[in-house]
Amino acid sequence: MYAILDIETTGGKFNEEGITEIAIYKFDGHTVVDQFISLVNPEREIQPFVVNLTGINSNMLRTAPKFYEVAKRIVEITEDCIVVAHNSEFDYRILRTEFSRLGFEFERKTLCTVELSKQIMPEQESYSLGKLTRALGIPVSDRHRASGDALATVKLFKILLAKDLRKQIIQAAVKVEPKYKLSSNHKHIIDDLPSITGVYYLHDTYGKIIFIGKSKNIKNRVNQHFTSSNPKSKKMQNQVAAVTHEATGSELVALLKESAEIKRNKPSFNRAMRRNIFTHALYSFTDENGYVNLKVDAADGRKKTITTFSNYQSGKQFLLNVIENFKLCPKLVGLDATKKSCFKYATNDCEGACIEEESSEDYNLRVQEVITANSFDNHDLIIIDKGRALDEHSVLLIEDGLFKGFGYYNLNYQITNKKVLESIITPMENTRDTMHIIQSYLRKNKQIKRTLLPK
Repeated sequence: MYAILDIETTGGKFNEEGITEIAIYKFDGHTVVDQFISLVNPEREIQPFVVNLTGINSNMLRTAPKFYEVAKRIVEITEDCIVVAHNSEFDYRILRTEFSRLGFEFERKTLCTVELSKQIMPEQESYSLGKLTRALGIPVSDRHRASGDALATVKLFKILLAKDLRKQIIQAAVKVEPKYKLSSNHKHIIDDLPSITGVYYLHDTYGKIIFIGKSKNIKNRVNQHFTSSNPKSKKMQNQVAAVTHEATGSELVALLKESAEIKRNKPSFNRAMRRNIFTHALYSFTDENGYVNLKVDAADGRKKTITTFSNYQSGKQFLLNVIENFKLCPKLVGLDATKKSCFKYATNDCEGACIEEESSEDYNLRVQEVITANSFDNHDLIIIDKGRALDEHSVLLIEDGLFKGFGYYNLNYQITNKKVLESIITPMENTRDTMHIIQSYLRKNKQIKRTLLPK
């Protein structure tokens, strides 16, 4: 649990500042579950430059509560939380100073979104909250007021959690939060999980991730882990101390995150998925008569593939579908070994390429349609899918046929700006596995929107 806050002060000499406004959003990693926003009477003068910056003046604060009157609420809402702020060193120091004046020792773990942004997004030109939110397409209202800046920090922190492929933030949080201690039957862990699409993480008592999985229903899938009686599940059950999750909305994003994060974090119970997840691929070659042939064969990294398959059977089914949909010749896709006309020719479902009755030029045009539809070669495009909320979409970026990463954008925000698009993207490695995941998902989900980007 996180307490994401922002504080406005009077300005002045070091450790003599007073709080004029405070906003705290209690954030569980997914949604805001509680909040506290209040003006505060600092009982001292406000520096003129601060009045100009924030618009908060002494007249506004005359009837506001003094710090001692809101101190109890601050303690309660931040209890068992990690305090998160943009430049947390400043905000945490101010809070500790105010509590010290009351004779109370205020201590919390802290995270700084400035430092996290530098680690996770080193390509940014500036790490000020204003410039960072603009670069990431985060809408901000009431800039330089505690509530507006704290809410912007919530949105920034949500992006940082998604971009943190090593999951350092959530692993550290699990380690320090006492509420994650495990009951003998795991029931309270299951009760706290949602029935949504996303990625889930099983942690041991040190916060380390021991298993990563994805599901369209996280609650049900984790429950299966906890109720299964096979040896692997039993061993895993004995080590699990916490379960965290990340909503993705899109099953495609969940598949990509699962694959990438398993390879990056190497959880002890995910050994099988560290290997390649496909065995066969689609290749093309031109025969002696000038016809482009298609063939599904064992995957070979030395050859250029059109698309890949989990096994030979799924590749064969793909060929059967393109024979039907594009009127291709079974003989020229390797599914008919006859030396004469193919079995489709007799039923007029083959135009006769197998016996050179159809010209290679006409036949090859249809083959090229298949290749273009199932390959990203030299394409710049975005793939748009479901988001984590009704007002959001997920987006995958492909540049020059290479997968660059994924991100999320609000439906009210335009992503035609290439620079903004690149900023919201969580960079991911373009591997044979990621391309396999994307291509196989698109084959099964033809309704997914694809938009070509201008070169």
